[in-house]
Amino acid sequence: MAQIRVQHLHKAFAGFTAVQDSTFTVGDGEFFCLLGPSGCGKTTTLRMIAGLELPTSGQVFLGDEDVSFKRASARDIAFCFQMFALYPHMNVRQNIAFPLLSQGLPKAEINRRVNEAATTLRITDLLGSSVSGLSSGDRQRVALGRAIVRQPMAFLMDEPLGALDAEFREVMCNELRALHDRLQATTVVVTHDQTEAMSMADTIAIMNRGVIEQLGAPMEVYERPASVFVADFIGSPAMNFLPFEAALNKGSETVQIGPARVAVPALRQDVPQSALLCGVRPEHVHFADDSALRAEVLATEYLGMSQIVTVATASGTTLRAKVGGDLPVTRGDRVGLRFDASAVSLFDQASGRVLQTARDDHPLAAHARVSRTHAGARHG
Repeated sequence: MAQIRVQHLHKAFAGFTAVQDSTFTVGDGEFFCLLGPSGCGKTTTLRMIAGLELPTSGQVFLGDEDVSFKRASARDIAFCFQMFALYPHMNVRQNIAFPLLSQGLPKAEINRRVNEAATTLRITDLLGSSVSGLSSGDRQRVALGRAIVRQPMAFLMDEPLGALDAEFREVMCNELRALHDRLQATTVVVTHDQTEAMSMADTIAIMNRGVIEQLGAPMEVYERPASVFVADFIGSPAMNFLPFEAALNKGSETVQIGPARVAVPALRQDVPQSALLCGVRPEHVHFADDSALRAEVLATEYLGMSQIVTVATASGTTLRAKVGGDLPVTRGDRVGLRFDASAVSLFDQASGRVLQTARDDHPLAAHARVSRTHAGARHG
């Protein structure tokens, strides 16, 4: 296995820029996810790492070798596609063995590797079966087996669970991470599903409009979003945003939102008069009768131990609160809202950049790796 380094990677098509100045490193043996909505540039980035697309500029290193303009066949990588790309006229064993046959390996070595991969993926009993009769989950295992037998320097996967239904996706998500841990493989996965990325990845690169908005561990990007886009994209339900306009001085610990003073992290610098956003996640919104920030309950979603309550403030801002399932609340109730000051973030509304989070002083901050924020990113 090997480290992957991407330096100032740029890809432009006629009239369209797909990837803008991306720089990141995938450590040897790391599970790395490229996460973002459709059209954000994550698949184009993966294809440039694989050699299926050549960059307009920038470099890709596999280990110590610059492979930026080498064809895919000259790079020691294995690629898994979303739609499996299996050969329907071959059985499972033949599909897994095909890349080894193409390399001209001895038959005994091919059989050894195929049997090892099948044992790892728990599909030994399927080796003689036709792939056309397999479930989507088993087809995904066969596609993974075909990648594993090559023993490449890195595994690249484009939406590997995208063709599975919800039940199989959850199972395969756990199995894919367990497989990575067993193989200690350098793995780069593209996904649009934040749940997949948050549950599998060591490091996540969140992309938007061709730019990496933030790079960090799952807890980092959740607790300390670098932009409104990241805060809105990560989390289910997403972070709540309350707009307000103010000039804040260094050391300020409250902001005025409507009739209420809301506690926020102590600012380390002055913020000139501008349109700002106060961001708070649903689990940090609480009901408090004595709060001056009032809202009306619009809907409730019961989840057993908890419930998601949607409320609207007098200014028309809609928020979601994640509260205990036994809390008596019904549509039309008037409630007061209180936020955990230790979990509030402040954003500049125009640029989308984070100004302050209370998590900045958390020990995780020493390991945070945040890239430049896309200046055009905006909430919504």
